[in-house]
Amino acid sequence: MAKSWAGPPNGTEVKRNDQGEAYFELAKKKRVTVREWKSNVLVDIREFYEKDEKWLLGKKGISLTMDQYKALKTVIVDGSLDKQISEVQEEDV
Repeated sequence: MAKSWAGPPNGTEVKRNDQGEAYFELAKKKRVTVREWKSNVLVDIREFYEKDEKWLLGKKGISLTMDQYKALKTVIVDGSLDKQISEVQEEDV
């Protein structure tokens, strides 16, 4: 039986998958997971699907290396990304 999804948690709730990797829910079928692959730490943003009451990894997503994650984090923290989002939203009005 599938559970209804009440929306993302407060953003700080760390969950663990069956492999013990930490993840955060972004939406009902999207999560960001911190994992190790070939001795590299990756920030993995992926879509999931439900089958037989289990959540399985979908094909859609992206794995960021630590350098890529740091670059993304920089534009989020300094407000650059939000500024560009606001500009695009203003163009749509």
